[in-house]
Amino acid sequence: MDHQERQDPQIKLAGEVVQSFSGIQKRLLEFTRSNAEGLGLTVLQLAILNTLYTAPGMTLRELTERLSSPKSTLSVQVEGLVQSGLVDRVISETDRREVKLSLTADGRERSLQSAAKPRSYQAMAYALEQLPASDVESLLRMHQSIQKLLEEYTSR
Repeated sequence: MDHQERQDPQIKLAGEVVQSFSGIQKRLLEFTRSNAEGLGLTVLQLAILNTLYTAPGMTLRELTERLSSPKSTLSVQVEGLVQSGLVDRVISETDRREVKLSLTADGRERSLQSAAKPRSYQAMAYALEQLPASDVESLLRMHQSIQKLLEEYTSR
């Protein structure tokens, strides 16, 4: 048996795990999309509002890093949120070339509304309640281990 034949079951199993993660992620994104649409926003716009709620005064560059989104994409979304009266641009007091982003009162309210009905969290809580606590603890521990190993693999 050569190396390729020995590896096939591992690759097949890895594929099943990736598909499992993808399926869960897809379902959670559907709940998040529903939450955002209920507030008249896209998922990215909601992520921007929620990020600025927890970290007001970020620059577009910092927001780009935090959300791992292209600057051009975020710039367009932020502009839409500014036009909608949900985000303000404020020129930095220390560096006039730097523009800080903050939520307006309406933006804060919209962010709070999304947090009041986090459908993805409610759905996950429902699913986890159906499992024994020991399974949930094992699941979380395994996910943390997999995440760490994937980060190690990336830096190889």
